[in-house]
Amino acid sequence: MAGHRDKNPFDEGEEVNPFSNISHIAALPPEPVTYNYDRNPAIDITLDKATNLKQKERELKAKEAELNRREEEIKKREEALARAGVFLEVKNWPPFFPVLHLDIANEIPDYLQRMLYVAFATFLGLALCLFWNIIAASGACARGRIGIGTWFLAFIYFILGVPGAYFSWYRPLYRACRNDSAFSFGWFFIFYSMHISFCIYALVAPPIIFRGLSFPGIFSALYITSREAALGIVYFVGCALFFVETVLSIWVMLRVFRYFRGVGKAAEAKRNVARGTAMAALN
Repeated sequence: MAGHRDKNPFDEGEEVNPFSNISHIAALPPEPVTYNYDRNPAIDITLDKATNLKQKERELKAKEAELNRREEEIKKREEALARAGVFLEVKNWPPFFPVLHLDIANEIPDYLQRMLYVAFATFLGLALCLFWNIIAASGACARGRIGIGTWFLAFIYFILGVPGAYFSWYRPLYRACRNDSAFSFGWFFIFYSMHISFCIYALVAPPIIFRGLSFPGIFSALYITSREAALGIVYFVGCALFFVETVLSIWVMLRVFRYFRGVGKAAEAKRNVARGTAMAALN
């Protein structure tokens, strides 16, 4: 018993230092030194990205230069063709659905533009008159005043009259004013005379073919008014439209004829322009 010593419960035994062996702990990677403290992180733009942007910019500039060069070539060709008397008639009117070529401001001399604008107005006026004629004939047919054959004839007038007027006299006049072509002027005089005769016949509407009821002229309007007052008003409106169309057409014919004969303000303006061009060439 004497040699036996009780173990001290408060004895901690051998002291072990936990920091004596740290070889098994992996080292942390070094962090970059920055003073932004995550408030405004730096934007990393690599040199490759900057190079790509510059290359794309150069490509866009090259394409733009190529387009400008082609546009200049097209303009030069158009000017050369215009000097040679050849024009490219690109359809540009009406803007929402181009079916006609119309560029009076750029292709027609100043002293002929007014006359050609009025001529174009007579072309549109004829289309309006023939369209109103269909409306009047439709109303008369619905009321039983005319037969289906008369209505169909009014429809034929519109279908054939509008494109026929464009190709027979308006386009020849346009080309005659642009190129100063005597042949085109002669073609215009023949078919525009027929146009004026047609307008006068439609204005009078003599009771010859289908009693003249296929046109909203004077005789047909009087005939319809005696039976249908409201329908007669529609016919008289058509009669007024054909009257305005006839007056404007006669005015255009006289102006074109005076210009062709070398008299009038347009012919005088043409001579002044030619005289000025000759003086400029001599100087």
